[in-house]
Amino acid sequence: VNYKKHITNYSNYPIELSNPIKLNKKQAMKLEISLHASNLKNVAGALKGTSDPYAVITHIATTPGTAPKVLGKTEVIKNNVSPNWVKVINVDYELGTPFKVAIQIYDEVRKGSNKTMGSATFDIGEVLGSRGSSKARKLKKGGTIFCHVAKQRGSGLLRLGMKGIKLKNTEGFMRKSDPFFELSNKRDGAGGQTWDNVHRSEVIKDNLNPDWKDAIVPLSILNQGDMSKAILISVYDHESSGQHVLMGSVQTSLQELQGKVGSTLTLKKKSKTTGTLSIQKVGVSGVEDVTERMAAANVSAPAAAAYTPSPTAFVAAAGGPSFADYITGGCELNVGVAIDFTGSNGDPRKPGTLHYRNPDGSLNDYEKAITAIVGVLAKYDSDQMYPVWGFGAKYGGVVRHCFQCGSSPEAHGVQGIIDAYRQTFKSGLTMSGPTVFTEVLQTAATKAQSSQDAAKAQGKQSYTILLILTDGAVTDPAATAQMLRQVSTTPLSVVIVGVGNADFSSMQFLDDANTGDADVAQFVAFNRHSRNSVELTSETLHEIPDQLVRYYQRNNIRALPPVVRGDDEIVIEPEEEEIDLTLDFSDDGEIVVAAGGDDFVTGFTA
Repeated sequence: VNYKKHITNYSNYPIELSNPIKLNKKQAMKLEISLHASNLKNVAGALKGTSDPYAVITHIATTPGTAPKVLGKTEVIKNNVSPNWVKVINVDYELGTPFKVAIQIYDEVRKGSNKTMGSATFDIGEVLGSRGSSKARKLKKGGTIFCHVAKQRGSGLLRLGMKGIKLKNTEGFMRKSDPFFELSNKRDGAGGQTWDNVHRSEVIKDNLNPDWKDAIVPLSILNQGDMSKAILISVYDHESSGQHVLMGSVQTSLQELQGKVGSTLTLKKKSKTTGTLSIQKVGVSGVEDVTERMAAANVSAPAAAAYTPSPTAFVAAAGGPSFADYITGGCELNVGVAIDFTGSNGDPRKPGTLHYRNPDGSLNDYEKAITAIVGVLAKYDSDQMYPVWGFGAKYGGVVRHCFQCGSSPEAHGVQGIIDAYRQTFKSGLTMSGPTVFTEVLQTAATKAQSSQDAAKAQGKQSYTILLILTDGAVTDPAATAQMLRQVSTTPLSVVIVGVGNADFSSMQFLDDANTGDADVAQFVAFNRHSRNSVELTSETLHEIPDQLVRYYQRNNIRALPPVVRGDDEIVIEPEEEEIDLTLDFSDDGEIVVAAGGDDFVTGFTA
C-alpha cells in the first residue's frame, strides 16, 4: 500500500471573547422520557372489553455495585391498545455512561393481578442520538412501543386549582356528564404545530359544576419555563369506551392564568360558549425531588395529582442551550481516530507489545479503547464513516506524522476502524518516532471546520471529536499546546488516551494549555480505567458536551429546532426476548424491583 498523505492547509478562525463562557464539568444532562404504543395485544379477556395499559420504566443496572431502580410509571389509559401516555419520566444522563431502561407495559386489573402486555429495552444515548431522538421496538406479545427523549425545559411545578361552572351537558336527558380536564402544550410537528397532552385530571361523576383536585404539573413539560407560551385547557365528558366527548376548550398561558385567580375563563366548542372555568389557584414552586415523588404515585391515579410538593421559592429555568438541544436539533457528531505507530510500542509481532495481535482474537489495548470510545460516539453519527490516521512511522525512509490508515480515506463503523488499523501493519511502514500530534491536530481541525461549514450551508450542524491513542508523551509539549490553542477555535474536541505503562506525567501540560476557551482536550491513561469500558468512556467523554456548547455559543450559533419524525418514519427494531426483571407492586402503589434488571459491563467487548 502506498503512503497516502492526508494533510490539508490549516486555516485559523479567530474568535474574540470579552466574557469567556465557563461551564461545569461532569454535569449530567436533564432529559425526559416519553412513551406511546400502537396496536398492543388486548389481554383483557373474553367479554371484558379492552385493556387499560400503563407503562413502568426501570433503570437497568449496568455496572457492578449498582442496583436497578424503578424510575416511575405512566398514567393508565382506559380502553385503548394504542395509548399515548401523558406523563414523562425525568432522568439524568452523562455522555459515556450507559443508561438503559426497561419498559414494561401492564393492563390494569382493579380486582386482581395486572396483566403483562409486553416489554422492551432502550439505550437512552442511542435514543437521544437517533434522528428525531426517537426509537421504536416491536413487542413479542404484539404491538410496538415508541420511546422519545427530549431535554427537560424549565424548572419548578405549577399547582392549578379550577372549578367548572354550568358546563353544557353532553349526555342527554336524565343523565349528566362526567367531566375531566386536560392541559396541553403546543409544539412544532412535521405537519405544523400540534397540541400535546401533558396532564389529565381525575373524573368527577355526574356533575356539571365539578371541583377538581389541584393539578400539579412540572413546568418542564407544560411550557418549558416560558410563562407566555400558549397552553390549552380542554374539558371532556368521560366515556368508558375511551371515546371521550369534548365539552369545551380555551387557549391561555401561565402568565394569563396568574392574572385570572378569582376570575373565570370561557369554554367554547365550535365558537359556542359551553361553560366557564373558575380559576381558584395558580401557584408556582421549585421542587428538587420531582422524579422520586412521581415514582411513588399510585398507578390508577392521575400522574401529577398523586403527590403534594412542599411550597418553596420559585426556581427560574437555567438559561442557554445544552448539548441535548443541539443533538435533538440534528447536530451530527463526527469522529476521527489517530493511532501512534512509533517504535516505542514494540515489535507488533511479539507477544506483550502494545500492537500485538493475539491469535485468539482478543483485543489489544489500542483496540479496546477504540471499541469502547467510538462505540459510544457512533450513536450520534448517522453515516458511521470515520477517517483513521497514523503518526510516528516511516514510509520510504521519511517519518510521517499524519498518514492514512487502511485502503480508504474513511472506515465504516467501529469494525472498519479496527480493520484499517490492522491493515496498516501490512503497508510497508517502519515504526519510528518522535511522537508528534501537531499535524494530526491540524488535519482534524481543518476537516472539522470544513464539515461544519458544509453542514451550515445545508441548514445543519456538525461537530468533531478526535481520538488520539499514544503510548508515550509528546516530544514537544510547547508546540502541542500552541496547536491546541489554535484548533480550539474550530468545532473540535480532542480525547487523548495513553496506552501502556509509560510515565505520562509530562502530559500535565494539557491542563496548562486547557484554559478558558482553549479547553478542548482531555487526557486519560488507559491503565487507570482498564477494568471495564464504562470507566474509560465515562472519564474520557464527560467534557465533550460542554465543549460543544461552548463552541456554538461563542460563535452565536443557536441550536436548531428539534427534529420531529412521525411514527411511519421511525425504523421499528425487531422484538427481543422478554426482560429478566420482576417487579413487586405494593398495596400503597409503590413499585420496586424484586429480581433481575442487571446488564453488567465487566470488561471490553469487540
